[in-house]
Amino acid sequence: MMNILLTALAPIFWGTTYLVTTELLPEGRPLLAGALRALPVGLWIVISYRKLPQGVWWWRMFVLGTLNIGLFFVLLFVAAYRLPGGVAATLGAIQPLIVAGLAWVLLAQRPRFITLLAGVVGIIGVALLVLAPGVALDVWGVVAALAGAVSMATGVVLAKRWVRPVPVLLFTGWQLLVGGLLVAVLSLLIEGLPPQFTMTNVLGFSYLGVVGTGLAYTLWFRGIERIGVSVSFLGLLSPLVATLVGYVVLEQHLSRWQLVGGTLILVSVVVGNWQGQKRQGRKLQHIQSEPVTGTVPQPVCN
Repeated sequence: MMNILLTALAPIFWGTTYLVTTELLPEGRPLLAGALRALPVGLWIVISYRKLPQGVWWWRMFVLGTLNIGLFFVLLFVAAYRLPGGVAATLGAIQPLIVAGLAWVLLAQRPRFITLLAGVVGIIGVALLVLAPGVALDVWGVVAALAGAVSMATGVVLAKRWVRPVPVLLFTGWQLLVGGLLVAVLSLLIEGLPPQFTMTNVLGFSYLGVVGTGLAYTLWFRGIERIGVSVSFLGLLSPLVATLVGYVVLEQHLSRWQLVGGTLILVSVVVGNWQGQKRQGRKLQHIQSEPVTGTVPQPVCN
């Protein structure tokens, strides 16, 4: 239970991103925001450890950093600019179902019906929570939102498949550095040089970098390792927190259907992670029940 609660802090922090972005960051610089979220804290972590990837972990870090940070941030911002926030959040809520399918293919974890049902309930909950009636759909925005969900889902499954060779904080730092560099290059090419920052901007970037990215992603990757791919259901908490923060801080109205949607999200999160914990428990029991052959296996370093 403690692992679930700690991991849940990641999407809770992510849920405050919209408020911080709109209230504290400069307008019209989404790629810059993404780069400054990831690059400084990733660079600080890597310098602190003074350790770079070795062997196959060079290309694995490039893949994970691109999927979980760089590509995901870019697609997220494209979707946010071309779609209403509710549509983007609803399309992103399909991630647990994508994770279930990829886990079946890459991890040989066949999804149970209750897991798939929990994923569908989560999508319905997010739709009720954030989707306004009569919204217009932009084709490229929809493609970006779905591609972003696929990118993050693939990163979650691969991070579970490739057992990390270093502490989780350094593992996070490598990915933030790779993804941050990718977004920084795109920011310079597309948005140009950054503007002069105010103290408010600095506070916003500091929060997003240290708490919303460094701490949040460290807890997230730790959760993938401890809980498994069912951690993706916790991501549904992000739009729920974003809505609640808007209600409390910005005095936005909550309708009856939004309350129903929030309830469905919580049900989806509980059921999805309950199934994940059962799977992890059965796996642990299977490992403990295997006979001891008398030979101590030696660790293999990739």
